[in-house]
Amino acid sequence: MLKIAVPTASGRLCAHFGHCEEFTFVEVDEAEKRVINQETQVPPPHEPGVLPRWLVAQGAGVVIVGGMGAGARQLLEALGVQVVTGAAPDTPEQLAVSWLNGTLVSRENDCHGHGDGGHGHGHGHGHGCGGHCHGHGQGCGH
Repeated sequence: MLKIAVPTASGRLCAHFGHCEEFTFVEVDEAEKRVINQETQVPPPHEPGVLPRWLVAQGAGVVIVGGMGAGARQLLEALGVQVVTGAAPDTPEQLAVSWLNGTLVSRENDCHGHGDGGHGHGHGHGHGCGGHCHGHGQGCGH
């Protein structure tokens, strides 16, 4: 069994890892390439380094995101979690199935990695994040 974590808002991938409403955890059977279960959890308040550690504590082995800052990515990878960036705003189940089938590969990170927290401005880019994308230190300042 493998758990795939997807930051979500309104049931679809939220493009901004650090400021999503919730995470959906999709349990998959890699051998049978099928989804077994999924559950949604509200993450702890955003602080540098908190989300990667929380995801590992929840059992995530893969994280599928639209974008994330370099620091969060490095921490997740150091903790043994595979990170897939540049995912489309699909449902967590669609993304998990695509990953299982080998058709979901990392593309350009939607976050451009500033990570300095000094670029928090409104987005309005159609990312479907429910207004929870503010760029506070995760490098998501478009």
